[in-house]
Amino acid sequence: MKNPANKPNQRKGSRSNTHVGKEFEASAMRFFESQGIHLHKDKEGIEIGVPNEKKETTVKRHRFDLIDDEKQTIVECKAHTWTEGTNVPSAKITAWNAAMYFFHLVRAKNVRKIMFVQRDLNKKTKKTLAEYYIRLHSHLIPHDVEFWEYDIDSKSGRRLIIREQKSGAFDNAPPFGDPERIRL
Repeated sequence: MKNPANKPNQRKGSRSNTHVGKEFEASAMRFFESQGIHLHKDKEGIEIGVPNEKKETTVKRHRFDLIDDEKQTIVECKAHTWTEGTNVPSAKITAWNAAMYFFHLVRAKNVRKIMFVQRDLNKKTKKTLAEYYIRLHSHLIPHDVEFWEYDIDSKSGRRLIIREQKSGAFDNAPPFGDPERIRL
């Protein structure tokens, strides 16, 4: 099934990219629910901002995709895939970079921050999109962000290790299986 000429960036076989994203968020909620973490759509947003030179902070609210009732776990979901020709989806990578910046701007302390992405394997390189991103963009990923890949076929997730984590607030967080190290 070929995409209509007026929607060349539409995912093949899907009603719309918006529907793909919403379905992926629903899968993320089910996955985390199976791990004992109850999440819902973020309707209010969480405070973000950086201090200026006077150490005052302009605060805004940003809605992440999913959040728990206590606002202690926030999740950004991305159902992005390699392009049809197995090229890097550069516009999508820009969206991942923006997500890393928003995670960095979260003002609350001890918030578990999770980037939850669709597992998509590049047929040429045999690397997933998340592995590619972590290898080339690890300098943009805040130290307290967890990267997770979700396989929509097997309905399983895996946590990717970006760098050795320091001991901290999430030492007792549910592990969701064994983390896998990514070579930088």
